[in-house]
Amino acid sequence: MAMLMLRGYTHSEILADHRVRPPAATDKVPAKVLEGGGPVIDTRGGHEETLSVPHHRLVLTFDDGPDPEWTPKVLDVLKKHHAHGVFFVTGTMASRYPDLVERMVDEGHEVGLHTFNHPDLSYQSSSRIDWELSQNQLALAGSAGIRTSLFRPPYSSFSDAMDNKSWPVTKYIGSRGYLTVVNNTDSEDWKRPGVAEIIRRATPKNGNGAVVLMHDSGGDRSQTVAALDTFLPDLQDKGYRFTNLTEALDSPSAHAPVTGIDLWKGKAWVFLVGASEKVTGVLVVALAVIGSLVMLRFGLMLLLSAVHARKVRKKGFRWGPDITEPVSVLVPAYNEAKCIEATVRSLMTSDHPIEIIVIDDGSSDGTALIVEGLRLPNVRVVRQQNAGKPAALNRGIANARYDLIVMMDGDTVFEQSTVRELVQPFGDPRVGAVAGNAKVGNRDSLIGAWQHIEYVMGFNLDRRMYDMLGCMPTIPGAVGAFRRSALERVGGMSDDTLAEDTDITMAMHRDGWRVVYAEKARAWTEAPETVQQLWSQRYRWSYGTMQAIWKHRRSLIESGPSGRFGRVGMPLVSLFMVLAPLLAPLIDVFLLYGLVFGPTQKTIVAWLGVLAVQAVCAAYAFRLDRERMTHLISLPLQQILYRQLMYVVLLQSWITALTGGRLRWQKLRRTGVLGSPPSIPQQRTGSPDRRPVA
Repeated sequence: MAMLMLRGYTHSEILADHRVRPPAATDKVPAKVLEGGGPVIDTRGGHEETLSVPHHRLVLTFDDGPDPEWTPKVLDVLKKHHAHGVFFVTGTMASRYPDLVERMVDEGHEVGLHTFNHPDLSYQSSSRIDWELSQNQLALAGSAGIRTSLFRPPYSSFSDAMDNKSWPVTKYIGSRGYLTVVNNTDSEDWKRPGVAEIIRRATPKNGNGAVVLMHDSGGDRSQTVAALDTFLPDLQDKGYRFTNLTEALDSPSAHAPVTGIDLWKGKAWVFLVGASEKVTGVLVVALAVIGSLVMLRFGLMLLLSAVHARKVRKKGFRWGPDITEPVSVLVPAYNEAKCIEATVRSLMTSDHPIEIIVIDDGSSDGTALIVEGLRLPNVRVVRQQNAGKPAALNRGIANARYDLIVMMDGDTVFEQSTVRELVQPFGDPRVGAVAGNAKVGNRDSLIGAWQHIEYVMGFNLDRRMYDMLGCMPTIPGAVGAFRRSALERVGGMSDDTLAEDTDITMAMHRDGWRVVYAEKARAWTEAPETVQQLWSQRYRWSYGTMQAIWKHRRSLIESGPSGRFGRVGMPLVSLFMVLAPLLAPLIDVFLLYGLVFGPTQKTIVAWLGVLAVQAVCAAYAFRLDRERMTHLISLPLQQILYRQLMYVVLLQSWITALTGGRLRWQKLRRTGVLGSPPSIPQQRTGSPDRRPVA
């Protein structure tokens, strides 16, 4: 943002004033200025006089530069014909092209001030005028190590055009030690009237001396360059000399060297302006890249999600033979006293035969006692010293009786059909793990509603896309299923990362197993209800994902299934889950800049366009999940506020990773708000075997 603001300042997008005052009365302007006054006005020291250039002397002056295209060509022509001139530079251009200012001075030309941002000074206060002059001088000091005593006001003309608004400014400029230089011969080259006409207008009559106004910036100056190449030798043949202004007036040079702290301040200024140009150039490219990536991701999600939905909802679609064998459901729990009863009771309504194993990971709030007190059939409690979720899950796997294992969180409730829907993909022997459809149960608060949108739009559309691409990165801890044989082949759950669900999923892919998404296997989880809790959760997720990517980095160079995942899945996961979100704040930075400094209308239209694309994706995701569209009312606010929090979380994760920090597990405070699945479970008639295993 700082670099963008600096660039906007030096491109006259910030603090610029483009007003031009119409002519005013002239009764307060001295008659000697209005009647036959010369083009140089000296009000220094309290006196008022005008100066003229001697006969057969021409002072060529060039305004508004330096320009990277036309100023070098003007300088080349002047050098070719051994002529000098005066370049009235703006601070914005001198700051951006310091090498051209340095060339002007090195080749013997004089440089004058033309303000920093080119405002009409008659509208400005004395402090703003001082600021325009000092900033202009700062640019000269950093560019060529000089300061100058020449000044030309923007929008100036002949001395007889002075009026009651511009004359006080001229007097004030003189009190600051400057000669004000206007002109008495205007080439009007800015109108591009043709080479011959420019030469005619620039040629003084009767051998008179003149200060000639031309431009080396502000548009196409090809006619100016061509006119100079003819004008200079022609008038030199007629006895004219093209000199600097002070040389023509036989006065000391307008330049004075700058040394010490002022010189270093100027150099620092020019360096920072150059840095802002380069940095913002990179940012613009990055914005284009991230914009393309965002649109590519949206396009892929829409296309592949539609293909996935069409595939799994096709009449007669089956993964393979129906899975009716019993399933072990593992519920790792640490201080889940407020939630555990609802979790276990929701499992007891399952229409698929299951056993329930609650692994109490050293809880201090009586979680295990609550489960045991329920005295429910086929529910076992396994106790262990606190060792973390991966260890609890491995303990559950060791105690599980069956080959299909479902894992869920202690704050989650299942629908009646969740387990059955979750294990049906195992009818395909190639499937090693299945991701269910995790939903936010406490969506009534604003934070909950935002997470609800994120779960439906981001997570579930992503899972459909990754399913079709064969590289799903994460089986949610709230609802996932595994083959025991697949878990054993990859070594079970690992505590190497803080995202054990992402870690195990990547390990499954590398071992050659398919990982698929079961959209009807719905689980309702309690999302964080405060910003602090949300921050803690997402910080762990982001950092854990980075750890998992780093752990499985060798898949990029391996062969077989691991290599296929490494060269397809790892780049996609890294790009869409780590790198792209890190660059996404550029959209908001440019949005904020455009709103404040313009072009405001185009910025708003562009942002609304991006929001519209997101709204389409969100609406489609909600339609696929058969969710009410009313929650999308908060989507614009989510994009403005919620995403910023996610950006900062990701940035903090990057800093932790790059500095070698070690993030510890953090337990989220639960409220026990979910008593039963918020949706009405689908009743299903079928085999009497679909009940908890006796």
